[in-house]
Amino acid sequence: MTTVKNIYDYINSVAPYESQEEWDNSGHLVGDFRKEVKKVVMSLDCTKAVVNFAKDINADLVLTHHPLIFGGLKNVMSDTAVYNLINSNIAYLCAHTNFDKAECGINTNLAKLLGLNDTYTMCDGFVLVGSLDSPMSMDDFAEYIEQQLGTAGIRYIDTDKLIKTVAVGGGACSEFMFDALQKADCFVTGDLKYHEMLDASEAGFAVVSAGHFETENLPFLMFKENLEQIFTDVEFVVAPRENPVKTI
Repeated sequence: MTTVKNIYDYINSVAPYESQEEWDNSGHLVGDFRKEVKKVVMSLDCTKAVVNFAKDINADLVLTHHPLIFGGLKNVMSDTAVYNLINSNIAYLCAHTNFDKAECGINTNLAKLLGLNDTYTMCDGFVLVGSLDSPMSMDDFAEYIEQQLGTAGIRYIDTDKLIKTVAVGGGACSEFMFDALQKADCFVTGDLKYHEMLDASEAGFAVVSAGHFETENLPFLMFKENLEQIFTDVEFVVAPRENPVKTI
């Protein structure tokens, strides 16, 4: 029999919760540690729609990357994700910054999706650097990212230089941009502000803002294969969810 704690302990063994950032709130946030788990719903975020899906398929646990509860809750109102989890007796785990920098985590999987080789980490694991099989123009590389991550409306700074060495930081890693660009021809992350991209352009650097959802969704869901190999008595189901932020 697999319990919530069994799954928590496995995540903790490959992405230690003690490695999460001080401001983070990863871990076991809702439900009974001792609860038996036969079906798990996985999603980047724990939205009301995800919880309703979990309830509809009689799931025992929801596992996400982003924490549903970041700060102290002052109330738990009806028709909220937290309320619906509790009311439906569904447990909830999340693995956020501890999974970002884990060996099997977000950046490792993002690098795999982009076909990077000979990888190594920097910036306490929040950035991973690797090399493409063959150099690419910036325009071709941006199009390649769009195809590999299934994103649209990608934003990037162009360059005449060929892209061979790439640094990736899934989600919001803008604070590591200039450190990463000391080691790579291009930095790919999820969220970059206009002025951050302007600063990179002025410095002659190539950067790609590929979307927070896009740089973390598939890399998180790739963890499903690891879990299925360990917990053979549990069914892991991906919630049918698209990026709520639409682009034309």
